[in-house]
Amino acid sequence: MSSTISSIRALEILDSRGNPTISVVIELSSGVRASAMVPSGASTGEFEALELRDKDSKRYRGKGVQKAVANVNGVIASALKGKGVADLTALDNLLIEMDGTENKSKLGANAILGVSLAAAHVAAADQGVELFKLLGGESAVTLPVPLVNVINGGAHANNSLDTQEFMLAPHGASSFSEAVRMSAEVFHRLGALLAESGFDTAVGDEGGYAPRLKSTEQAFDFLLKSIEGAGYRPGEDISLALDVASSELVAKEDGQTYYQFVKSGRGKLNSEQLIELYQSWLGKYPIVSIEDGLGENDWSGWKTLTQRLGSKIQLVGDDLFVTNQKFIQRGIEEHVANSVLIKLNQIGSLSETLTAIACAAEAGYTNVISHRSGETSDTTIADLAVATNAGQIKTGSMCRSERIAKYNRLLWIESALGSKAVYKDCFKN
Repeated sequence: MSSTISSIRALEILDSRGNPTISVVIELSSGVRASAMVPSGASTGEFEALELRDKDSKRYRGKGVQKAVANVNGVIASALKGKGVADLTALDNLLIEMDGTENKSKLGANAILGVSLAAAHVAAADQGVELFKLLGGESAVTLPVPLVNVINGGAHANNSLDTQEFMLAPHGASSFSEAVRMSAEVFHRLGALLAESGFDTAVGDEGGYAPRLKSTEQAFDFLLKSIEGAGYRPGEDISLALDVASSELVAKEDGQTYYQFVKSGRGKLNSEQLIELYQSWLGKYPIVSIEDGLGENDWSGWKTLTQRLGSKIQLVGDDLFVTNQKFIQRGIEEHVANSVLIKLNQIGSLSETLTAIACAAEAGYTNVISHRSGETSDTTIADLAVATNAGQIKTGSMCRSERIAKYNRLLWIESALGSKAVYKDCFKN
């Protein structure tokens, strides 16, 4: 008889921003135990699954998660005790049915996801296999190209940059471990250049530097100098990727959508003007990917953006798709974007995340597995990236232990795969 769940316990812990989140431990009848921790975002999409917070101003500024913890320790633990973990989709479906809401607002997406991920980890441990093997089988061999966030702005840093993430894409590396080395060298070279130029080298939420630069273009110039200074070729060895997080910039006026660049003083741009700005950047800098180039509700603008730039670069939908098959399918049907950002806590369960990844891949869209700005030392997304052969991952900069934990896990996976490990240049023309 296969092992069954004997106990489930949740605890209120802290994420990388010092805010409460959930940790869940599951123990099986075999005595095997495993745990998972749930991340939390700062720049969140309007249609994400609901992260249940207590809203008690006397505790953690209202951000406590005791209600979600109680849901795990109470109704969820009672319902799942005695259940097997061989069929993870069935477990997730049971949790989703128990919640009964479209956005998981009854039990909380954080409660459901914590249990969903812990179940996957304990199932892998019970079978004596790595998580990426449990989820992906023998075909899980592709190490992702890391999109390494080296300059933070927007909602992730208190500085003068409206663009949320400036990333390195070391697609020209020969292996994942080489990609990590190259990125770390450029990151440290960037820090030295910023310090030499009199800029602060404190870091933002995701470990990237957060200097008060004069403009986005100045950030690009520093990045190119850093790549060259570390001995690499911009556009050949390492290119640039952006997360504009445009939903954070949206301003409505006379029924029209505008993008207000408050921090940098660039002013107000409509969709057409912002697309033209991106086109000008592409003519000057080796940019291979733009995430959330327009707002989550600006579908007409996204169509134009995709028509103009979709054949040239990767256009990633984050707030636009929120890891939800319904929105991804709409994007496919309307020819909007060509890539999906995958965040486990946007949809709230592992099985739904896998469905979203498969939906995008089947349509020829790329998948970028992603962390959140409020992270933990949990490394599930590293295994998920390899399990699904996604080919790309976002997990922050080359500092802060909650970011480095994912890179280190991927280095171990690469070592475990040995000669089977594959590293592909996903941006090669």
